Amino acid sequence: MDIIDVSIIVAYIFLTVGIGIWISRKASKGLDDYFLGGKTIKWYLLGLSNGSGMFDVSGTSWMIGVLFLYGVKSFMFMWLWPIWNQIFVMMFLAVWIRRSKVMTGSEWILTRFGSDRAGKASHIIVAIFAIISTIGFIAYFFEGIGKFVTIILPWDLTLHYGDLILLTSERSYALLIIFLTTIYTVKGGMFSVVATEVVQYLIMIIASVLIAGYAFINYTDIQINSIITEEWKNVFFGWQFETQWSDKFQTFNNLIDSEGYKMFGAFIGMTLFKGFFASIAGPTPSYDLQRVLSTKSVKEAAYMSGFTNLILFIPRYLLITGIVVIALINLAPELNANTGLTGADLELLMPKVVNLYIPVGIKGILLAGLLAAFMSGFSAFVNAGPAYIVNDIYKKYFKPVATNAHYIKVSQISSFLVVGLGVFMGFFADSINSLTLWITSALYGGYVAANFLKWIWWRFNGWGYFWGMFAGLIIASLQFALGQAKGSLTEGSFLYDLAQVQAIYLFPLIFGFSILGCLLGTLLSKPTDMEVLKSFYSNVRPWGFWSPVYKLLKTEDQTFEKNNDFWRDMLNCAIGIIWQSSMILLPVYFIIRDYPKAIITLLIFLITLVILKYTWLDQVRKIKD
Repeated sequence: MDIIDVSIIVAYIFLTVGIGIWISRKASKGLDDYFLGGKTIKWYLLGLSNGSGMFDVSGTSWMIGVLFLYGVKSFMFMWLWPIWNQIFVMMFLAVWIRRSKVMTGSEWILTRFGSDRAGKASHIIVAIFAIISTIGFIAYFFEGIGKFVTIILPWDLTLHYGDLILLTSERSYALLIIFLTTIYTVKGGMFSVVATEVVQYLIMIIASVLIAGYAFINYTDIQINSIITEEWKNVFFGWQFETQWSDKFQTFNNLIDSEGYKMFGAFIGMTLFKGFFASIAGPTPSYDLQRVLSTKSVKEAAYMSGFTNLILFIPRYLLITGIVVIALINLAPELNANTGLTGADLELLMPKVVNLYIPVGIKGILLAGLLAAFMSGFSAFVNAGPAYIVNDIYKKYFKPVATNAHYIKVSQISSFLVVGLGVFMGFFADSINSLTLWITSALYGGYVAANFLKWIWWRFNGWGYFWGMFAGLIIASLQFALGQAKGSLTEGSFLYDLAQVQAIYLFPLIFGFSILGCLLGTLLSKPTDMEVLKSFYSNVRPWGFWSPVYKLLKTEDQTFEKNNDFWRDMLNCAIGIIWQSSMILLPVYFIIRDYPKAIITLLIFLITLVILKYTWLDQVRKIKD
């Protein structure tokens, strides 16, 4: 590490922590200020903050590995999350959610199911889900930042007690960075998170452009094409994954065969199936939902969500593709010689490239940018998770009357508790990939069914929501435990074989159990009070199966009209997914010098952008708050 690079990183850390602490005085007025910024923050700043929070190091390391191995088609691996969730939120869900005027996702649930026992059960289960998912994501961040920083920074922070290693250098670095991030997040709440994330986003943009520019200028199309094949650059696919690499890179073909995605058509079919339901289910109760609830108005919630999509993907994939190009030319021969290559090895491509092939100055800015990516994503979750502990559990069931100072202090204690549990879980995760697949496929699988039905079916009630979520969480937890224990299972046994199945293929099982819990819980209990349903439906105005509620409202008010925008919203979502995909593919094709495909992708981006101006933006402008 050159002194210039070290100076840039140290200056960034002081700047970020200083801004976070300096602005923290605004958070002292109450919980609404602490968790939602008092709903006074500009929508474009919330959009930058939201995009920054999604630009994380662990996810970037994982995406670099899959783009390197699978080529251009790997952008569909992003559908595991699923990233179209942001498109569905942009098109209609942000408007539906923001109309509630509440603080958290679980508080929002009470507006749908009421405050009776069934409503309280649904409220508690979604708060528990929010806390568990926050802990899971903190573990995910902990695993990623430790692997990354250890390879980059030269100092050995291993803690010994005699010959016993108490803490590896990887864990020590992760704990140090998490501690610094937690300090300003806990002190300043949403104001500090947004302020620091805007600064972090600007640093990430600079880093992305510099790396993309460096890869573009220093490596030629002849060098790139000597490594990758036409199939690597091909976005289209058949039922089975075609051979991506030439015979001289057979190790990579072997790794693709062993990873469980060879039947690529089945994999994409499963992500489409999951993606549709997960996207209509809406954002999970975490930081992106908090951003929607933090906007000044319903209209600004839609603007913020659209802006998040626009500012996230192009800069992120400039960085990803720039690093992949450098890795292809410099590291592919070495990796190919490793016959025992695993997916976990590819997670280390980013730190290896940064450590060995990035020049002085650019390295410091990139490291500051990647550190910013980690800190922004981490701080977003640390701000969102404790809101559920304090507002939805502590305040509601234990101490409903107290001063704002008391609640903020409890929020700060809760933040440290959540971070501690996340770090503890991170110690037992074997790789970023294992956490990614558990969060995206198993944990979210338990969330999807209940949260899909809550929008579209009037008869669905609080007990259905509770048992649907509970069944999904139990199966997801068993899946995680099975995955962690697979090394000790007897080869050939049923549990061993089940542990080898990729988490995405277990999604239908988890979804099925969750749907069963939803239906049994609903049909074996009485419907939600009609007054609650009328209030919810007239306020939020979702489309779906609401006929009995609509007829009652129509009887009371002849001017009341139901939402008939289902087909327009679905068309906008389809156009939006193409628009989103073009923003991922454009920087990839540009940096690998496939100009004909880059021009086609640019045209698709511009055409879909113009269409959405008329079919989405003009409609949002007509919304009355």
